[in-house]
Amino acid sequence: MLFPFLVSKAQQSNNTLIVYTDQGRDTISKYIYGHFAEHLGRCIYDGFFVGKDSEIPNKEGIRLDVVEALREIEVPILRWPGGNFAEQYHWKDGVGPADKRRPILNMMWGNVVEDNSFGTHEFLELCELLDAEPYIAVNIASGTVRDASEWVEYVNSDQDTPMTRWRKQNGRKEPWHVKFWGIGNENWLMGGHMRAEYYTDVFKRYSTYSLGEYKIASGGIVADYDWTETFMKEIFSSPLNIGLAQGLSYHYYAVHDWGNKGSSTDFTQDEWFLSMKTTLRMEPDLEKHIAIMDKYDPEIKIGLMADEWGSWYEVEPGTNPGFLYQQNTLRNAVLASFFLNIFNNHCRRVKMANIAQTVNVLQAMVLTRESEMVKTPTFYVFKMYKVHQDAILLPFELTCSDYVNGDDKIQALSVSVSLDKSGKVHVSIVNLNPEVSYSLQCEIKGRSVIEVTGEIITADRMNALNDFSQPEEVNIKPFTNMHLEDEILKVDLPAKSVVMIELF
Repeated sequence: MLFPFLVSKAQQSNNTLIVYTDQGRDTISKYIYGHFAEHLGRCIYDGFFVGKDSEIPNKEGIRLDVVEALREIEVPILRWPGGNFAEQYHWKDGVGPADKRRPILNMMWGNVVEDNSFGTHEFLELCELLDAEPYIAVNIASGTVRDASEWVEYVNSDQDTPMTRWRKQNGRKEPWHVKFWGIGNENWLMGGHMRAEYYTDVFKRYSTYSLGEYKIASGGIVADYDWTETFMKEIFSSPLNIGLAQGLSYHYYAVHDWGNKGSSTDFTQDEWFLSMKTTLRMEPDLEKHIAIMDKYDPEIKIGLMADEWGSWYEVEPGTNPGFLYQQNTLRNAVLASFFLNIFNNHCRRVKMANIAQTVNVLQAMVLTRESEMVKTPTFYVFKMYKVHQDAILLPFELTCSDYVNGDDKIQALSVSVSLDKSGKVHVSIVNLNPEVSYSLQCEIKGRSVIEVTGEIITADRMNALNDFSQPEEVNIKPFTNMHLEDEILKVDLPAKSVVMIELF
């Protein structure tokens, strides 16, 4: 049996890639390219939502320049309202006339007043504008089973019930038919400091009384394999439990030192290397969780949902530390591509991933400042990689050089390959090394290559970024440093670059 990808980490003078175009089997779910929007900092307010009275162009308060930008990357799914905030959020505070909604103190992020002017209706309107599936996380730490059940009823029911009548009274006649529901968030910590056994019982209770099509359980902390084992063993211990869960969440942030996360813009090559090495560490961790899930669920009835991932650095100087606002550089673009290649290559089990977060928080797609908006380097990665959505993962063999940093080293290249519905093959290649370029020889098996085109994301500086009222430094440009010779595609990969090659 051919493995999805084979990587040699030994130092190699020749970098080679063999792609098997006729042996694809698994689909890269479009939901791997999902996003996350929490009531945190300026993600919702000033980000997605400016209010109906704003001079910034909007529809029912939803900022239209942000919507237009995000439609470029074809957001397939958006997770809301958290995150940690979900476990203090009571959905009934956020429906009805805006001036009558009950404000609360956002204890999770910044201790600011949340006026609840952006609630269920506004979120689902946003998803409709984006043409994205909504993914709602319910409160199980400070809420009740009845609260959760009535929320599902409010948004999904077409029966004549008090919740349905209330929805219609609030201006929405037809149900939204929300499929994806998260049962809690990080319940091992801020979601209630629960043990795996206790959470699993709570999950079963909530899931029993929720009518969503896809119910996603909270996973444990990164390397808590016992949590995964406990949950999977219990769910598959009885036929009565089968169907209660369709997903198990997984969170991973590329942080090499939580006590000193470093600057998002002012960093050394050593720090660049550590970011890449920390991202690479996710893969064996992910595979251990997958192996546990495979043991109990060989038919893959429960997907692994990486519904929080990305980089996390110190906040920008002078900003609220609870708002997690950070700039976004070429390093973020390379790191995001590395993450996405890993998720693509494990799409047999990974069925969703949601980068944190969409606007103005952590590794954002766009940043806003009053009426201005800027697209980040990570935005352009998602625009480039959207060709992988719902495409067939193609197996490959990669032999590549090492990226050496002092006495340490990691693989220098990261790859994923897919076949789309029109028959085009897309090869995404990341050069993780910020100083060394590599030549790569690609052999395409199972088909003849008629035409080759390419795109690239790179810049002169490691910390190149896109800022307000300035020309973009990092975006997508044509890539032509490749040629076909005797059925071999020879590619010259610049340092610190993300390249997408299209073959047809």
